[in-house]
Amino acid sequence: MVKRVFAPLFLVIVLTVIAGCAPAAQQSSTIKIGLEAPLTGDYAYEGKGMQNSVQLLVDQTNAAGGINGQQVQLLVEDDKGDPKEASLVADRMVSNGVKAVVGAYNSGATAPASAIYNKAGILQITPSSTRVDLSAQGYQRFFRVCYLDNMQAPFAARLMKEVLGNTKIAILHDNSTYAQGLAEETKKSAEALGMQIVFYDAINPKDQDFTPVLTKLNGAGAQSVYFTGYHPQAGLLLKQALDMNMKIQWVMGNASNNPELIKIAGVDAAKGAMFTTEPLPKDLEFPEAKKFVTDYTAKYNKPPESVWWVMAADAYRVIAEAMKQSKSSDPKVVAEYLHNSFKDFPGITGPIKGFDAKGDRIGAVYKAYVITDTGEIVPNAKQPSLQ
Repeated sequence: MVKRVFAPLFLVIVLTVIAGCAPAAQQSSTIKIGLEAPLTGDYAYEGKGMQNSVQLLVDQTNAAGGINGQQVQLLVEDDKGDPKEASLVADRMVSNGVKAVVGAYNSGATAPASAIYNKAGILQITPSSTRVDLSAQGYQRFFRVCYLDNMQAPFAARLMKEVLGNTKIAILHDNSTYAQGLAEETKKSAEALGMQIVFYDAINPKDQDFTPVLTKLNGAGAQSVYFTGYHPQAGLLLKQALDMNMKIQWVMGNASNNPELIKIAGVDAAKGAMFTTEPLPKDLEFPEAKKFVTDYTAKYNKPPESVWWVMAADAYRVIAEAMKQSKSSDPKVVAEYLHNSFKDFPGITGPIKGFDAKGDRIGAVYKAYVITDTGEIVPNAKQPSLQ
């Protein structure tokens, strides 16, 4: 009898000990969140700033106890801003078991990656991919905290017409997913305002000599040109336009709004050029923005300079908030919360009212900037109407 009683009793004790250990093991697990960004290549300036921003917030999250009692593990992958590399990065993120991803930076990288994340059921929030049709694929776990090209384009057209007084304009892009999309949207917006598009063309971003296209542009009779590409090529265009003694007003989209452009072009070539963009970090007056700028400066010994760095920060903050409020890291649950319950969140980049059915951020804020004679990027004295 003693032996018969002892064996079942022993099993009960062992099972109880094992069961008692299970919650502790579960509680010590981490939530894996990915950052897909261009850490090398033409857009490395943006990618590294995005990495700094998200890492800062992840460290703060973990110091405060994590999300739902779990620490956050940030997995960072370099997609170089290249579509093929972006697909490989997305595959690795899936294999590594991330629950959500911040990124990619450029629309050309986001497009192929989003298909992979969607198939794997992973939540994705891009801070900076603005091409309109990215959110037209029906992906229920795809979101954006940036504003779209069809919102920037009318602002750009009004800047050239209302502020600069130009009715004959040129539009130049670089055939990338983002730049071509913004160019097309700007053409529609300008024509709707009765403006004349006297030149519409593209550069090859791999070229170093843009004098052939600049020569054609110079003879088109445009009063201003809107370049929708990225800052490395914008800097070269400004430099070579000065060498050719071109007399035309340069206006550029939000992918060119970058202090690296001034280093590439030189102050003499860059001064007077204008940007249409979301407000820069230094011009954000929200309490969340002021705190972020202070924290970033303390950690990295310089303030955040790019709008995409703070957009990346907001993308992470949205993910963390949705996980906390939904009490889950399950991408499906978190996405449902973002679609149905997330609203009026105090973002670094301003209040995030919520997301529409396609996952796009509701509302938009833009500002026109100009490069001064000393190479500073400051808000233009006169702003176009917002609508």
